Amino acid sequence: MRGMRTCLRHLKKNRVLLLMVLPGAVWHLLFRYLPMFGVVIAFKQFRIDRRGLLASIIHSEWVGFKNFEFLFRTRDAWVITRNTLGYNFLWIFLGLFITVSFAIMLTELNNKRFAKLYQTGMFFPYFLSWIVAGYFVYTLLSVDRGVFNMVIKYFGGEGIDWYQTPKYWPVILTFMNIWKGTGYGCVIYLAALCGIDRTYYEAAMLDGAGKWQQIKHITLPMLTPLMITLTILAIGRIFYADFGLFYSIPRNAGILFPVTNVIDTYVYRGLRSTGNVEMTTAAGLYQSFVGFILIIITNKIVKKIDKEHALF
Repeated sequence: MRGMRTCLRHLKKNRVLLLMVLPGAVWHLLFRYLPMFGVVIAFKQFRIDRRGLLASIIHSEWVGFKNFEFLFRTRDAWVITRNTLGYNFLWIFLGLFITVSFAIMLTELNNKRFAKLYQTGMFFPYFLSWIVAGYFVYTLLSVDRGVFNMVIKYFGGEGIDWYQTPKYWPVILTFMNIWKGTGYGCVIYLAALCGIDRTYYEAAMLDGAGKWQQIKHITLPMLTPLMITLTILAIGRIFYADFGLFYSIPRNAGILFPVTNVIDTYVYRGLRSTGNVEMTTAAGLYQSFVGFILIIITNKIVKKIDKEHALF
């Protein structure tokens, strides 16, 4: 009884905070935790039953790990795994460097109006869908009337058929990913920078420290815990790719598949052509499981180096 009274007392004391958290908790319960029961489809040969979804899951034949063979026995397994991991590794560390650099530069601008203008301009692409961005890219790279080809021809060069030339697309996709995500990343780091006590910088200036020394010895160490946390979480999703980026920007051009095909787009095309629901469930479970393992491993490595900077 005493434990129940203590619990009710805490609930009453924190009722405002709990009400603030409630919408997010309900959303996660409905769309994150309840659907987890559906992962059993990855181990079954799913067949629709007229009695409903639950009956379909229960009465479908158990096939074990057969659905996972789709990802590992295909001739494209190496290509989609290489592309997914390669792009994500590059973007995690390149994105970290660029977002931190831009956030620091924005805080160092003396004219705050220009800083707000630059910040808004950088954040705006985050709200654009990849469908819209894909049309913008097409206006730049179109063979006949693309802006880039018009400029190349103006200077006497020969136009490039971008959508038939795979070698350019790793650079194009990397640029588009950085262009869309830098503004959002900057907001996170700007919030952290605003929380740094200004007396540290005042003391450093009294000691004769320049801007670079202040950044090196104050700003970066203060941002390190946040940088490590976001990097660990990003590594946990390293087997996931941005479907819209890899599908809409290259316009699903088949000749570009060696450099644009990733696990997500490959599974989508497989589902569209075969309607195999259990195959996509197996792919999603595989990605989540590997991501979970990577988070645990990365966190253990960070804990070995510096226990205070570990995620948990």
